[in-house]
Formats: sequence, C-alpha cells, structure tokens
Amino acid sequence: MAKKVVASLQKGGGKEHTKVIKMSKNSESGNYTFKQEVVHNDKVKDWFDKN
Repeated sequence: MAKKVVASLQKGGGKEHTKVIKMSKNSESGNYTFKQEVVHNDKVKDWFDKN
C-alpha cells in the first residue's frame, strides 16, 4: 500500500506532502501503536503536536 501512496504523490504536487508516522506506547499493556497520515509540509509540526 505504501508504494501506491508514494507513486500517486510523485505526480504533480507530491513534493508538497510528507508521510508522517508517530509511535506511541500504551501505558497499560506496553504495546506500541503507530499513527500514520499524509499531510502538507506546512502542517507536519502541527500534526505531531496534535497527535
């Protein structure tokens, strides 16, 4: 699936977007979860602050 996302972003305005991935640890069970999204370059810092 990641290949499809990257391939579609290379056409046109793909350089204006970044795929961000944030890892967080569950305090109860100790498991790690990952949140990922494709966001505009100007909004990357805001996304990490929000999530």
